[in-house]
Amino acid sequence: MPLGPPHVAPTDSRSAVLVGRRAELAALRAAVAAPPSLVLVEGEAGVGKSRLVAELLATADLAGVRRLVGQCELLQEPLPLSPLLDAFRLAGPDLALSPPANPVVGALAPLLPEVAAHLPAPLPALSDQLAERHRVFRAAIALLEHLSPLVLVLEDVHWADGGTQDFLAFLATYQPRDLSVILTVRSGAGPLPVREAFARAPARSIRLAPLRPPEVAQLAGSILRADVPAAFATSLYEKTGGIPFVVEEVLRTLPEHLPAGEIPGRPDVLADLAVPTVLRDVLLHRLSALDHEAQEILRAAAVVGMTPDERILAEVTGRDPADIAGALAQAQAAGLLHEHDGGCRFRHRLAWQIVYESVATSSRRWLHLKTARALQSAAGPRPLAQLAHHFRHAGSAAEFVANAEAAADTALAHGNDATAARFLLQALQLGGPAGEVRVRLAVKLGKAAVDGLAQTQAVPILETLLATEPLPAHLRGELRFALGRLLRQHGAARAGYLQIEQAVPDLADRPGLLGRALAALAAPETVVDRHFSEHAVRCDQAEEAARRSGERGVHVAVRIARASLLLEQGDPASWRLIDELLRDDALRSAPREHARACLNWAQGALHIGQPRQAEALLAEGRRTADQAEYLRLAEVVELVAAAVDHALGRWKGLADRLRRLSGFHPAVPQPPHGTASHFAAASFDIRLLHGALLAATGPAEEATASLGDVVAVTERVGAVWPLISARTTLSRLLLTLGDAEGAASAATAALAGVRAKGNWVWGAESVLCLTDALDAVGRADEAGPLVDELGAGIGDADAPLAQAALLSARAVLLRARGAPQPADRLLVAAYTGLGEAGLRYQEATARERLGRWRCERDAADGGRMLEDALRSYGELGADRDVARICRTMRSHGVPIPYPWRGGRPSHGRVLSAREREVALLAANGRTNQEIAEELFLSRRTVESHVASVLRKLGCRSRRELPAMMPLPADGD
Repeated sequence: MPLGPPHVAPTDSRSAVLVGRRAELAALRAAVAAPPSLVLVEGEAGVGKSRLVAELLATADLAGVRRLVGQCELLQEPLPLSPLLDAFRLAGPDLALSPPANPVVGALAPLLPEVAAHLPAPLPALSDQLAERHRVFRAAIALLEHLSPLVLVLEDVHWADGGTQDFLAFLATYQPRDLSVILTVRSGAGPLPVREAFARAPARSIRLAPLRPPEVAQLAGSILRADVPAAFATSLYEKTGGIPFVVEEVLRTLPEHLPAGEIPGRPDVLADLAVPTVLRDVLLHRLSALDHEAQEILRAAAVVGMTPDERILAEVTGRDPADIAGALAQAQAAGLLHEHDGGCRFRHRLAWQIVYESVATSSRRWLHLKTARALQSAAGPRPLAQLAHHFRHAGSAAEFVANAEAAADTALAHGNDATAARFLLQALQLGGPAGEVRVRLAVKLGKAAVDGLAQTQAVPILETLLATEPLPAHLRGELRFALGRLLRQHGAARAGYLQIEQAVPDLADRPGLLGRALAALAAPETVVDRHFSEHAVRCDQAEEAARRSGERGVHVAVRIARASLLLEQGDPASWRLIDELLRDDALRSAPREHARACLNWAQGALHIGQPRQAEALLAEGRRTADQAEYLRLAEVVELVAAAVDHALGRWKGLADRLRRLSGFHPAVPQPPHGTASHFAAASFDIRLLHGALLAATGPAEEATASLGDVVAVTERVGAVWPLISARTTLSRLLLTLGDAEGAASAATAALAGVRAKGNWVWGAESVLCLTDALDAVGRADEAGPLVDELGAGIGDADAPLAQAALLSARAVLLRARGAPQPADRLLVAAYTGLGEAGLRYQEATARERLGRWRCERDAADGGRMLEDALRSYGELGADRDVARICRTMRSHGVPIPYPWRGGRPSHGRVLSAREREVALLAANGRTNQEIAEELFLSRRTVESHVASVLRKLGCRSRRELPAMMPLPADGD
């Protein structure tokens, strides 16, 4: 039925009660009740994100808690933090009553003139823009802490500028303990940098879906204040898709045509309304109700923006201020605009979009151009982001590109690489610049994207430009170098390495860039099929290029690469070079380079078994990254911290940390086009750590899958690290599961990679695994030549892990040849070296091996050594190792001390009394039905207990239970 002329004034379309969001509101309340908390409220436009947050803020739970709300705008200038600053301005009365004492908060005073009187004195400006930004971030954290307990809400974060995104990443790391942060984010808005900002934080996501038909009926009934028949509710649902805002808007309009009481009985009233055009029809109807002059002004206002500046609008339309004010007042009365900060703003994004799209295309371009000209003529700093936006939509490509590039330059000057990359991407994707300009923009994009949040989008642009544009050699080389770095950051190790290799000849006349490219090629851990000797040659070539360039920074970069190359081989000279570099003013004056170098060296120290040196380098890298506000390194810092804790035996809570770091789930996503964009370089190490931890703590099946995933993906993308280590760890795990053949295969594959690289320091543990596997099947002597090759390969390397593995492998051979005492002496030297290095888990495994050997020949101290290893495993939480060593101790009559005598300490995996009863019966071969009858349980309950036992013990099937379950001790 066609809608008739309006004859009843519209009623309030907002429901008095929140419909269909009980679980989401409960989850939001729970999160806020347990600060610190980070919550993303996600959903499509109109689904009710802001309404949900408003309901939370109105609850009695928050009666005594401060609440600050900031709004992100669609168009943001490169300068960051505007939504946060808007929120701080609302705290003026609180700050007047309780001014903050922390002097660092004074860094915010110039940015908050409205409340500056209540803040500490402004701080002297810093010459380093990055340091200034970092201080502002610290000041914001300090002010949030001062205002806590606090609920901070930032709306529409999908529109947040790059600086705000970086601050959110900073906040995720340094969040005050009494602060809850709620962000509303529109889904379907494309890649969201906030996801990268919070990817490694314990953030909770609350997703709002459209309402279901019964909930649409409830919402309609609440708005219409009447019972809604099923027929009307079904039709309303079909026409609105269950989007609460669209439901409300439809019901807001219907009373204009029918009395509210009649609407529920007239589902035909919805017949002419189609989804999604229903809202367009409603709002265009309101637009058409305005007089002609008001319509023209409102359409121009939509082109100007969501919150149109009345002065700019007057200049664009040529109307006087009184006409502008009258037109905006009409639009506000019609529900198209609402009051906002003393001015007018479109009531919502959809209203703005519908009015904007009602402008004819030719008129729209003309209005954008006039808006850009008006902004250009305005006093004050040029609003580069807005100018770029308007010139882009005006079709003025050259002016759009110029302003986008200028905006990118401004963002880079503020250390905001992410925003710069996004502007440059727009210019390259949409502006269509050609020739020299396009190349210049691409070069800037390559630099910005390395540390920005636009790497995925930048890669195809650089690839296309290299494939299609006739470039001079030096620019082609620079672009290839940038592309190679981006690919390597995404885990595409070999593809990135090859790009940088191809860049080298083109950079012959640019020794500075050539030196950096060659230094990158000198890194041995990034690619599988380049020998260490090749990396050494690249390092020599890099030194020559650095000398030719005369650039101190290039010389430092090459020395960093030299130190890393030596460190990975266990060369003691590496530590002397690292000490020199850490005292070098040239490195200290480049904080990003300094932080990256420390973290790379820390990882190298872990590779060779020097966790204490790694911890010291980590501390230096973390401090430098924090001071430089180098947020892109936050994930690497946490990864290295986790790796150091794993090496030093600080395992409590480590599994949860690794899951948070990786967003862990059992399956590894397949990387597109041969890259690993969803499984980037850092993720390799995270997954390896998780697999190694599970190999000791269980369940074994999950550990096997995790390590297998690392092997599969790193092999596919050509990343040598952690491919060798993952295969070695998998080999050791398979040995503990009794699969000597599988262990030998994994170790052999690892050794193939070691030979290809030519660094036996990386292969020592693989040699030990293969030796153990051969020994398990009575063929230990076959490993003799390999162990000799290992000894020759590592020599006197300062690499505790490799040296201990060599000693242990030699001990296995001596024992197999009937020389137990010399074998014992080698093992004592192995576990002593491991203990001195701080490698607690490896020390415990060496002690266990020695204790077992001594027990086998009835030596007096064998039991004591097994008990020492058992206690170490127990302190670590290495449950699978505890179960194994308990079996060994029982088989040799060694008493098992409490608490392991009747079960296993397990950090939440200890068997309950009932589970232990079930496990013992199952280990004795009883079926589930037999166990149920004996214990007077249901069969389903027994099945549940058996499943829990298998999970806790890390068993893949009940066939493993006899070996895993310690029998009751006499007298128990």
